[in-house]
Amino acid sequence: MPKKVLLLVGGFSAEREVSLSAAKDIFNALKNKSYIVVQHDLCDVWKFLEVVKQEKPDVIFNGLYGNWGEDGEIQAMLDLLQIPYTHSGVKTSVLGMDKSLTKKIAAECGIRIAKDEKMTAAEFAKNGTTIPMPYVVKPISDGSSVGVFIVKNAEDAKKVKYEDENREIMIEEYISGHELTVMCLNGKAYAVTELKADEEFYDYKAKYTSGVTRHILPAQIPDEIAEICKGYAERLHQALGCNTVSRIDLRWDEKSLPVLLEINTNPGMTSLSLVPEQAKYAGISYEDLCAELVENAKCRKM
Repeated sequence: MPKKVLLLVGGFSAEREVSLSAAKDIFNALKNKSYIVVQHDLCDVWKFLEVVKQEKPDVIFNGLYGNWGEDGEIQAMLDLLQIPYTHSGVKTSVLGMDKSLTKKIAAECGIRIAKDEKMTAAEFAKNGTTIPMPYVVKPISDGSSVGVFIVKNAEDAKKVKYEDENREIMIEEYISGHELTVMCLNGKAYAVTELKADEEFYDYKAKYTSGVTRHILPAQIPDEIAEICKGYAERLHQALGCNTVSRIDLRWDEKSLPVLLEINTNPGMTSLSLVPEQAKYAGISYEDLCAELVENAKCRKM
């Protein structure tokens, strides 16, 4: 009897549209691998619980991104429901979503990180930062480059605005150079991709608009730098306890070692996404990657 998979998509976060755009590909891939697939747009928790009760899925495919999807919230609920789910568990998701905590763990693993300060949006607006320009301002917990600002001068600093003044943000020194990314699948990193965006910054538009960014795979960088990047990915994947797949983003300026920017414990799965692309390079089809996530699904046992 084939497994029944409940594919969770949509959700409440700023990355809702990214999730919905990936849903069709994931759905078709799982159907082609002979799973029974039911898709659900998570907009109401009570309706979700009704669907779970009615469908009785064997596995939840977590196709949610951003807050509530990859920050430990949905993972905690699924643990309580005792339904195995794809990607990482509660603890890993919480740590991976918090850029400040991720960097502390990375530093303990010998991974190079950029200098930063953590504060609220209100504190930044009132007192600024001790990090010299240029610097990057970004939410502590968010993905897809949502709410990220590059500050080169005083005028740029005035443009840094967040609706929630109590929102935790990170001010991080700006690292110029090559934008690199590495997937880690079941503990192994296979390749490094360099991202060359038409815009200066690899932002939300660059990530999800076809033709805006070139993916150079494998990255045209020295072999020793590529090995360092892959080593970083494997080390952090293990240190955080990631399940099945993760992806790290880095910068390298050719004058020193690569610098970790962040990790994604539930990487994007759209047709433009980097993980499926690197998996294909490693000889793993999109369908097989989706099936691997399902077969490795877990929940915390009571």
